[in-house]
Amino acid sequence: MSNRTFTMIKPDATSKGYTGAILDQIIKSGFSIKALKWTKLTTEQAAEFYAIHKERPFYGELVEFMSSAPIIAAILEKDNAVSDFRKLIGATNPAQAEEGTIRKKFASSVGENAVHGSDSDENAIIEGDFFFSKLERF
Repeated sequence: MSNRTFTMIKPDATSKGYTGAILDQIIKSGFSIKALKWTKLTTEQAAEFYAIHKERPFYGELVEFMSSAPIIAAILEKDNAVSDFRKLIGATNPAQAEEGTIRKKFASSVGENAVHGSDSDENAIIEGDFFFSKLERF
C-alpha cells in the first residue's frame, strides 16, 4: 500500500473560492503536500486525463467542466493515503457524503463535486505523473 495519493481541487471549488479551506482541511487531516500546482487544463488535457471514462455518457460534459476554470493539482502523503483520502473527500454525490467530508461541505452535485481523489495506488501514480515531473515533487 502506497503512502501517496493524487488530488485535484476542481473548477467548481476553485471558482467559488474554496481552495484555501479545502487545502486547510487536507493538511489538518494529516496529509502533507509533496507537489502542488495551480493550472488550467485544456480540453485536450482534460480528455486525456479522463480517457478512462471515454465510453461513458458523461464524458463530454466532464471534459468541458474540467477545462472550464483553473484547478489545483496535488500529490499528498500520509500512511494509507489513497483510502484515507477517499474517506476524507466523501461520496461522489454530496447528498450521500458523510458530515464533515470535503464533498459534504463544498460540493453542490455529482457533477460539481469539488475534488478528485485517486481510487487506487496505481492510479495515484499515473495521475501524479500526468501533472508533475520528478523535479516538482518533494
